[in-house]
Amino acid sequence: MKKNLLCCALLGAMAMTQSAMAQDFDDRWYVSGGLGYNVQDSDRATSNVPFVTLGFGKFVSPKWSIDAELNYQNPQLDGGDLLFSQYGASIDARYHLIKEGRNWAPFFRVGLGMQRVEEEFDNFPSPNSPGQREDSALAATVGAGLQADYDRYAIRGEIAARMVSDDTSIVAPGSNTFRDFLGQVTVLVKLGDLPAPVVPEEPKPQVTCADLDDDGDGVNNCDDKCPGSVAGQAIGPDGCPVPLTIDLKGVNFDFDKDTLRPDAVAILDEAVSILQKYPQLRVEVAGHTDSIGTEQYNQGLSERRAAAVYNFLTGKGIDASRLVGPNGFGESRPIDTNDTREGRARNRRTELNVQN
Repeated sequence: MKKNLLCCALLGAMAMTQSAMAQDFDDRWYVSGGLGYNVQDSDRATSNVPFVTLGFGKFVSPKWSIDAELNYQNPQLDGGDLLFSQYGASIDARYHLIKEGRNWAPFFRVGLGMQRVEEEFDNFPSPNSPGQREDSALAATVGAGLQADYDRYAIRGEIAARMVSDDTSIVAPGSNTFRDFLGQVTVLVKLGDLPAPVVPEEPKPQVTCADLDDDGDGVNNCDDKCPGSVAGQAIGPDGCPVPLTIDLKGVNFDFDKDTLRPDAVAILDEAVSILQKYPQLRVEVAGHTDSIGTEQYNQGLSERRAAAVYNFLTGKGIDASRLVGPNGFGESRPIDTNDTREGRARNRRTELNVQN
């Protein structure tokens, strides 16, 4: 019967636990109020009785809490109307078995305090009978329990044994120590706001020349051999300007012709898009021929072919100030052999050569 009664407090606290995370170390002060049941030592000849507690405390480390607590119970002596009051104060330390990932934890309790007894007596072999005895005695408490923590409050259930060193009892004159068993549920109300968690500042990554590009040419300072390049220039992997040719592959001409074929228009439209995307670019419009015919004739034909492309670009809105030429180079710069039909077709071409 005693064991079932004293375990009720623990079962009540376990029902309150939830899956919320408990903080590692919540050091706010809290006030507490509790309600329990005191199973009195049978030597006292008193009835079992409820009791109340009032206290305050705090965690002093991630696993240790300290509480100061007052208690009061008012049992009645068996077989009459005589009163027996018992109240006291204690300092209790609790060791909590905290586990990361849960908001509840079992704990062990040890405490030391004083218990005050006010005992009425009658019909006893005492020269003062009837009368009342008042005395204070040292009390020690050991116990175990379970605590569930939340943001603003906590629920604590526990069972304990309290040993009171009382050697002046009138009811039980042969007893020096009384053992009471306690079961209680306590509500803790935390004071103030929980401090915001300190988030360690991430170290800033060290900036090196590999992270910098002072001239904005897309090549980092470590690899840039020409740190003063101008925006809009064609830049090589070493950061230095390189000659760039926009080869208008497919913009070829029929034999002895300088008019654009329909299949060349889409290619030239792509070249217009590139020039519009990079407005700093200046390009030379260059025309070329194969080696069939006289050198003088081919020179004039290459100039007319370059002019055809030039006029197409300006007609699409490319400003003439960005275009150099049109320049014709005749048959002087072949890119393939002139000994085959296919090679000669490739040599009849136009190019856009980047100038900046």
